[in-house]
Amino acid sequence: MSSSQVLVEAAAAGRYEVAVLVPCYNEARAIAKVVADFRAALPGATIYAYDNNSTDGTVEAAKRAGAVVRRETHQGKGYVVRRMFNDIEADIYVLVDGDATYDAPSAPSMIAKLLADRLDMVVASRVDRDDKAYRRGHRAGNRLLTGFVTHIFGRAFTDILSGYRVFSRRFVKSFPILSGGFEIETELSVHALELELPVGEVATPYYSRPSGSASKLSTWHDGFRIFWTVCKLYRAERPLALFGSFGIALALIAIGLAIPIFITYVQQGLVPRLPTAVLSTGLMLLTFLAIACGLILDTVTRGRREAKLIAYLALRAPGEERRS
Repeated sequence: MSSSQVLVEAAAAGRYEVAVLVPCYNEARAIAKVVADFRAALPGATIYAYDNNSTDGTVEAAKRAGAVVRRETHQGKGYVVRRMFNDIEADIYVLVDGDATYDAPSAPSMIAKLLADRLDMVVASRVDRDDKAYRRGHRAGNRLLTGFVTHIFGRAFTDILSGYRVFSRRFVKSFPILSGGFEIETELSVHALELELPVGEVATPYYSRPSGSASKLSTWHDGFRIFWTVCKLYRAERPLALFGSFGIALALIAIGLAIPIFITYVQQGLVPRLPTAVLSTGLMLLTFLAIACGLILDTVTRGRREAKLIAYLALRAPGEERRS
C-alpha cells in the first residue's frame, strides 16, 4: 500500500480531523447533493454549510442532508470563508462551493497529496466535462487573470479561480483574509505565492450546475473586482517594482523633453522653452519621489511578510496535527 493511501485511510479513520467547508447562497437545488457526495467521499469528515442570507430553502435542504448549518450575515463569499476559517477547528480543511459543480471523489486524492508532500494548499484545477460547465467569457477571463498573476508572482497554479481547495491547519489559521467577495480565491493564491508556501494542484472534473440552479458570479462585475484585487495585491506586495516602473517611465519622459532643450542650450547658450524645462524638472523630481516611495513601502512590505511567516511557522506542519 502506498504512503498516500495510508494517509488517506488515516484521515478517514479519524487520525486527522477533516472539515468540509461549503459556503452557500441560494443553493437549495444543489446543496443536498454536495453534502451527500462529500459524506460518501470522506466518511469521517464533518460537513459545514454556511448560509449567506439565502431565501430559497438552502438552510432546510442542508440540514436534511446532514450538514452542520451555520450563518454569516455579511453578504459575500469572502466574509463567509473568513468566518469559516475563524470558527472551525480541524487538521485538514476542504473548501468547496455549494453548487455541485466540483467532483467530491477527488477530495481523498487531494488530501493524500497534501499530507504525502507536506503541502499547505492543494488546488483543484478544473477540467470541464461538458460545454455548459464554464459560462461564456469565464474561461478566457480565468486564463487572463491566471496569466497576470503568474507574470507578477510566479507560476504555481493553472486555475487560480478554482473554488475547490484543500488546506492545512497552519495555512487556514495564519491567513489574513481581507476580501469580501468572489476575489477570495485570488487572495488565497497570491498569499501562498507571496510567502512561497508549499502548494500543489490536482486536475479534477468540473460539471455544469444542476437544472434550475443559477450562478451568482457576474462575468464583468466580479471579473473586474478580481482584476482590481490583483492590482491592489501587486501594489501591496511588490511596491518597489510598481513605483519603480512609474519612476522609470517618468524619467524617460523627462529625459525626452530635456534633450532638445539641452542641445539648444549647448549650441546657443539659451533656454527658449522655459515651461518645457520646468515640466522636465518636475517629472524628474516625481521620478525620485516615486522610487523613494517604492523603497519605503518595500521595507514595510518585508516587515509584514516576516510577521505573516512568523504566524505561519508558529503552527505545526501538515501531517503532524495528529489527534491523540
